[in-house]
Amino acid sequence: MDGLRVYKLGTVPYKKALELQLSLLEKRKHGEIGDTLLLLEHPPTFTIGRRGKLEHLLMNHNELVENSIHFQTISRGGDITYHGPGQLVVYPIFDLSNYNKDIHKYLRNLEDVIIATLKNFSIRGERNRAYTGVWVNGEKLASIGIGVKKWISYHGFALNVNTDLSYFEKIVPCGIKDVKVTSIKKLLGNEEDIGMCIVENSIVETFSEVFKIRLTNDVYDKTTLFKKVMDHKI
Repeated sequence: MDGLRVYKLGTVPYKKALELQLSLLEKRKHGEIGDTLLLLEHPPTFTIGRRGKLEHLLMNHNELVENSIHFQTISRGGDITYHGPGQLVVYPIFDLSNYNKDIHKYLRNLEDVIIATLKNFSIRGERNRAYTGVWVNGEKLASIGIGVKKWISYHGFALNVNTDLSYFEKIVPCGIKDVKVTSIKKLLGNEEDIGMCIVENSIVETFSEVFKIRLTNDVYDKTTLFKKVMDHKI
């Protein structure tokens, strides 16, 4: 199996990141690239999955515009969630044929990646038997919502690092009534933001360990990736 190629993209508008995912998905499907991991942040965005309920968005169109929040219905599983600055979003473009074609196992592996990463911050992440994701003391810290086409994964998970949690008050997070959402910064009681690069590096290392895939030597940035895709060199 080829090594895992990692791209740290910084902040990318949601629609542009989705277009990139779909392009890479097609390339992975045809064997033009190996397994690929995108790490990024989004400007304030609400997304709702294919089975989500619009009533779980507690803002109207005008309020979204006034607050510069993008809203998009997408093809992942799950209900509504928030993406924004200070939240690490991770999109694995993986061929699940290499992982026994088991979507439930893949979801548990993603939870394992997050839980292992949290240990590096002395945080005990937990599963919730009723809901996918990672929780701490009954509060949701990370949301998972994936899509799979021809056994190639896209979408992924969102881990609240330094996230402004007030945005979650504008939705019913993941469609779960009365759910509370937390962040690494809040759990650690830090006044200063957690270094996103530290969290990114931990996520990459735990992906390699959980999925038993070696990392390629290079970590690419946003400019390199978008240029390669547009020039059809990847």
